Amino acid sequence: MPKLDAQTIIEYGARILIIFMVLPIHEFAHAWSAYKCGDRTAMYKGRLTLNPLAHIDPIGALLLLFTGYGWAKPVPVNPLSFKHYRRDYALVAAAGPISNLIVAFVAMIGLRVLLGMSSDYSMEDGILYYMTGTENTGMYYTVLFFYFIVTVNIGLAIFNLIPVPPLDGSKIVSYFTSAKYDMFLAQNQMIIYIIFMALLFTGILDIPLNFLRNGVFDLFAFATNWIERVV
Repeated sequence: MPKLDAQTIIEYGARILIIFMVLPIHEFAHAWSAYKCGDRTAMYKGRLTLNPLAHIDPIGALLLLFTGYGWAKPVPVNPLSFKHYRRDYALVAAAGPISNLIVAFVAMIGLRVLLGMSSDYSMEDGILYYMTGTENTGMYYTVLFFYFIVTVNIGLAIFNLIPVPPLDGSKIVSYFTSAKYDMFLAQNQMIIYIIFMALLFTGILDIPLNFLRNGVFDLFAFATNWIERVV
């Protein structure tokens, strides 16, 4: 078995934290927004909670752990309970990815504070730089941890915004599409899902997903660039 380096261990640690803390936030955001829109299904099913045991999906958690992309158990929603069917359905779907982006931005603020506290570490174009000899310090591990929290959360948000059932993006797009298109998706959902999973496992989706993730990362980095100078 190959020996894991410190960076890999920290990355997996960040992913485990996301599985048990961030994925529940993602699903809670869906449940809470559905409740606010008039649907209490998630509440009755015990999903209006931050308890990770109520949300973790074994396959999605393993994928997140080993690939950086994954999912939790979908929150049950009854769109017929919404006051504005298509709009509220899209808002509930968008709440999950938005929660990931909020967590990523907060973690980016923390990362910027850490970088401002030490001249041994810096970040440029989304790449972390450090002085040789500081790799095995507490600051190094902490900086890496925050960095991975940012990147994995952005990755989750981008992944969930893909307009393929059952991901959130398909429900958001449905606000702008016709009933005929919705029927097409419903009739071909299994085929589309199989093709999507094949593209995911073969790594073909990595290029566009990484491009979008890096773009959002750069945007967050630009928005928080001033923090290092203040610290």
